[in-house]
Amino acid sequence: MSIGHTLLALLESGPRHGYDLKRAFDERFGHDRPLHYGQVYSTMSRLLKNGLVEVDGIEQGGGPDRKRYAITDAGVTDVGHWLAQPEKPEPYLQSTLYTKVVLALMTGRDAGTLLDVQRSEHLRLMRELTQRKRTGDLADQLICDHALFHLEADLRWLELTAARLGALAKEVTR
Repeated sequence: MSIGHTLLALLESGPRHGYDLKRAFDERFGHDRPLHYGQVYSTMSRLLKNGLVEVDGIEQGGGPDRKRYAITDAGVTDVGHWLAQPEKPEPYLQSTLYTKVVLALMTGRDAGTLLDVQRSEHLRLMRELTQRKRTGDLADQLICDHALFHLEADLRWLELTAARLGALAKEVTR
């Protein structure tokens, strides 16, 4: 996810302070990984340097000055280009899990147990996401569906790999 583009798009509704941007980001997208304040301010500094935002005002208080940021025309154009670009599909051709299975076989370890443990972990996470989906709003439901579909594909791969483990063992120990 592009944090910079996300913060820019949040600014399209009007100028905001860094604190407000962090809160808006976390409410919409940061359920599992909230932004750190340092990340917000370093991103805003970069966007300011690149002419995609401008300081709309500075408020003084008991602590550090609070800058209010506004998106520029160049920022609006940049967000538009980013939103129009399709995301590159991630085929996972070199997954850590595949690497572990092959290395387990190469080193004489039990790859079947590795697959069983991974299957259990996937099922545990699927139960957790299904519960979150039941109690969440539409945005939560959609993001949980996205994750669940990926986990289902992983489970299919785990089953297929378990079924072919003998043939794979012969191949990697040659």
